[in-house]
Amino acid sequence: MIIVKPDAVQRGLTGEIIKRFEARGLKIIGLKLLQVERALAEKHYDVHRERPFFASLVAYITSAPVVVMALEGTDAIAAARATIGATTPSEAAPGSIRGDFGLEIGRNLAHGSDSVENGEIEVANFFSDAELLSGWPRAVDGWVFE
Repeated sequence: MIIVKPDAVQRGLTGEIIKRFEARGLKIIGLKLLQVERALAEKHYDVHRERPFFASLVAYITSAPVVVMALEGTDAIAAARATIGATTPSEAAPGSIRGDFGLEIGRNLAHGSDSVENGEIEVANFFSDAELLSGWPRAVDGWVFE
């Protein structure tokens, strides 16, 4: 599960960010632009509820539209997180989304699920089963997957 956060959408980086996941070989199985409602934001960030920055996370993710994406592919979690880069942009590798476009942790452009289990929960929070198109063949798949 990927969220192209409000800062990236506002900066016009949505296409570039999507392109990087596709170029990596990950397959988009769900994609939509939406304004996150407060209840969904609180559910998404529930793991941080007791932390002092919870309110600012919720305010930020609900401040402007986001693009949410469900991806699949070999080691999709690890591949997506490497593509995004370290949480703190100054520590993110050059060539990663955060390394190339980010400066501050509070405006770090993208969220990526940290495990298969959390990814499944997050995808279910943002997509219905009918909105996911898993398993469709791409002409390029033979050149990406063994």
